[in-house]
Amino acid sequence: MAKKKKSSKSTKSPTVKIKAGKRSVRLPLWIFLILVAVAAIALGVVYALGGFGKSEQSSSSEEPTTSYSYSDDDSAPISFNFIAANNGHSGDSTYIKAGDVDILIDAGSLASSASTITSYMTDSSRAGNYVNDGKLEYVIATHAHKDHISGFYGTSDSSKASGKTGILYNFDIDTLIDFNLTNLSGGSGTVYGSYLTARDYAVNKGTKHFTALQCYNNEGNGASRTYELGKNLTMSVLYNYYYENNSSDENNYSVCLLFTQGSKNFLFTGDLESSGEAKLVTNNTLPEVELFKGGHHGSYTANTDALLSVIKPKLVCICACAGNNEYASDENHAFPAQEAINRIAPYTDRVYVTDLGSWSNATYVEPMNGNILVNYDEKGNEELKFSHNSLKLKETQWFLNKRTMPSAWAS
Repeated sequence: MAKKKKSSKSTKSPTVKIKAGKRSVRLPLWIFLILVAVAAIALGVVYALGGFGKSEQSSSSEEPTTSYSYSDDDSAPISFNFIAANNGHSGDSTYIKAGDVDILIDAGSLASSASTITSYMTDSSRAGNYVNDGKLEYVIATHAHKDHISGFYGTSDSSKASGKTGILYNFDIDTLIDFNLTNLSGGSGTVYGSYLTARDYAVNKGTKHFTALQCYNNEGNGASRTYELGKNLTMSVLYNYYYENNSSDENNYSVCLLFTQGSKNFLFTGDLESSGEAKLVTNNTLPEVELFKGGHHGSYTANTDALLSVIKPKLVCICACAGNNEYASDENHAFPAQEAINRIAPYTDRVYVTDLGSWSNATYVEPMNGNILVNYDEKGNEELKFSHNSLKLKETQWFLNKRTMPSAWAS
């Protein structure tokens, strides 16, 4: 009898051979497919929950960093407000909004200027660029002349709790920085004596008081060479030789400040005279500046080549009553003087002045540019605003009548 042939079709389930360690194992195909599906589902869950943690040793270019590099595109904004005195007298008063910090440098020109300055700083119509909490984080009195400190003590006013209109009486002030030396008497009834009384009043209310020399020497407890005002924004107290050496000229005792936003710099030298400017250059590494507050109201005894050739200002703002005879022996030396203009001209024609006066009429005043507002936004972009007009000094009728056009401005 012939043998029966085997069927060519197997009745066994298909299998898959996999390697497990050193051994080979056969699994039924249906089990293998289930395992693959489970593994795929598990892998998807892991990635949905954030993936497998990256190694701390990873050098991937996509690795996030916790370090922060400041740039001009990432800074707190800063605004400089050069306040017009509007009273026929030259004087300095600059209100600065630095991020959320409020700063006042000087409060001239007369005791009555206190009300003018207060009204300006608290004017809410200036789109957030004003003191809205009655507090000044920093106040700087550059030197003891009346055209810089009179508004700090102000005039009598029975409607005020302090009985005075002065800035030091009516604002909550965190830190007051002033001059280390003076040649003036602090007796009762004097300008400097009235300032000292107002300063004591503020200190008794909690204001911290330091001289510029204490700040430069980093004496601590709030006295610092550099103050952080906001992201990538600082105020630095520069070294002035006359902080600790006598001068026959009171102006040389001026507190000198440098504001820095990213790579942009802004310089304030009070009424520093030529010898003071020369020593400022010698004793500090000064950068080129976007903005320079014209030295000593644009005097011929300041704004020297020694300083200007180093800082190369792109913009100069002058607090003065142009042409007034108050501080000049002849009309050519009225603020701003021809010599100062000639020295500034090679660097910029962007020169602006707050007030206009008259050589023959000491009480005459009208705005030249009026209040000057210079804004630098978070990216360092500059914006200029004026309460009266936007004419450069060289374009004003006063300049065309009373000054000679420098060759650098003639083209």
